[in-house]
Amino acid sequence: MKTWFSLVLSVLLIAGCGTNTEENSQGSRPENKKNLEKVTVVLDWTPNTNHTGLYVAKEKGYFKEEGLDVNIIMPGEAGADQLVASGKSQFGVGYQEGVTQARIQGVPLVSIAAVIQHNTSGFASPADKNIITPKDFAGKTYGGWGSPAEKSVIDSLMKTENADVEKVKIINIGDTDFFTAVKKDIDFAWIYYGWTGIEAELRGEKINMVYLTDYSEKLDYYTPVLTTNEKMIAENPDTVKAFVKAAAKGYKFTIENPGDAADILLKAAPDLDPELVKKSQEWLAPKYQDDAPRWGEQKLEVWENYASWMYENGLLETELEAKKAFTNEFLPE
Repeated sequence: MKTWFSLVLSVLLIAGCGTNTEENSQGSRPENKKNLEKVTVVLDWTPNTNHTGLYVAKEKGYFKEEGLDVNIIMPGEAGADQLVASGKSQFGVGYQEGVTQARIQGVPLVSIAAVIQHNTSGFASPADKNIITPKDFAGKTYGGWGSPAEKSVIDSLMKTENADVEKVKIINIGDTDFFTAVKKDIDFAWIYYGWTGIEAELRGEKINMVYLTDYSEKLDYYTPVLTTNEKMIAENPDTVKAFVKAAAKGYKFTIENPGDAADILLKAAPDLDPELVKKSQEWLAPKYQDDAPRWGEQKLEVWENYASWMYENGLLETELEAKKAFTNEFLPE
């Protein structure tokens, strides 16, 4: 699982984006194919059930109803955050921590919707490793992707049980599959239960989960989020509103119709395991909106809590001006 993108300081010049299109009397933009505004949304990773609402919005014509011709692309080497910050992609899928890090570095990323309302990630391990709570990390090997945040998160959880993070061996396993890694080099890793955890269920492999949110309120951050950049908001607010409105409709459909939504994702990404997609979609459907008044809603306190945790753990050079890092203004009422 990747939850951290390093952002290049030089990515400050935001490329120009498409022109505005007048809204019609019903509040939607014209869907005349010749007049559709072309925009791109870059994913954070290969297609999975975090992204289903976007594929639904495209397949069912919700983007077109808002006057948009949306191209969904993979991030490549540059990474989604860099592509959105530079204006090469108008929209992207990112993470609260990535947006926070970007803004501290002067990169004008903005979160425009929370895809999932609460953090569903945690540290997973095969049941026979007997890792039940954070204190059990001691003497074990963790496999990650090389971010300093990983050790800080493990440390925060272990401190709640007076355990020492220095007793954990941390190695970089890159993109190695969880199930392969735990059979070779590591004892536990950081995963999204809604994908890798569900895959473990289907494989019949019992795992234990240590969820971040069970041990720290500050680690209940938004992951993933939809992003854009400040210039896009300033110069093309109607486009941003149209994109978020259609995406919200796509995720609402996904929440209410997980089976049909899974079929749409599988049509767009036929190499995915159908059983995994369908079961993951069922698990995730109630978690997109969860206890929020509407899909996509973000709270200032969530942004402030996680930023303060990052600052306290030496992961930020200065404190975040949280109010500028996200907005709810484009969400449909």
